Amino acid sequence: MSMSRPAGSRIISIIGSGNVATHLALALHHAGHIIRQVLSREYDHAALLASRVGAQPIDKPSLIDDTAEVFLLAVNDDALYDLALDLRLPSSLVLHTSGSTPATVLKSISHRYGVVWSPQTFVRDLAMDYSRLPLCIEGSDAAVESETEALFSSISNHIYPLDFEQRRWAHLAAVMVNNFGNAINALAQELSVVHGIDFEMLRPLAEMTVKKMDYGPLWPQQTGPARRHDQKTLDAQRRLLADNPKMLQLYDLMTEIIQSRDR
Repeated sequence: MSMSRPAGSRIISIIGSGNVATHLALALHHAGHIIRQVLSREYDHAALLASRVGAQPIDKPSLIDDTAEVFLLAVNDDALYDLALDLRLPSSLVLHTSGSTPATVLKSISHRYGVVWSPQTFVRDLAMDYSRLPLCIEGSDAAVESETEALFSSISNHIYPLDFEQRRWAHLAAVMVNNFGNAINALAQELSVVHGIDFEMLRPLAEMTVKKMDYGPLWPQQTGPARRHDQKTLDAQRRLLADNPKMLQLYDLMTEIIQSRDR
């Protein structure tokens, strides 16, 4: 006996099995949508994710069931262009998850195409509150964008329609917040370890730095020796970095950027 389909659910297939594919598949599954297939070049990877969302694992595009209503292409940018050469899904809504690739890469696959991209870092086995997940969407036309928004509103309360130009800038801003921010924190962690300092001591500082976003524009909240033009402290810290030219270069650049805001 077949089970009845939940009201409002969509039949979705996932292409990809990495961190983004895993979290979006789980989010959509938990929201009541039907995940039909998971495609990955590595069958074991497809099988692992498929087992979590009740889907069929496949490892070849030739095995795709093209009756799925939505195809979510959660793969790297190069793979998107390869898939555009091979896939033809004219009856489906086809979406990719890249922050820096135009939606039009999909137009040869389907006339109904778009993007759902999140400025969030995904860790495969780290649980997330999907209702707070920011999702930036774009559609090939207004109807597709509305359909995409309706689908992802079932998992998140934070949907942001952005065109490609806006998404490129949002992706750059996300790189600065996450990737660059993490790299700077990693450097600070290395300094702490080398000098016998428990890096955990700085956790409240990092948390407060993020908390500042709740209080308005960030530049007016800037603190520290560069902001105060405390030259004695700046000179002393530069001497500490004398044997680390790359970090000294970063220190000088950040100091110059902060002080330039006063000009």
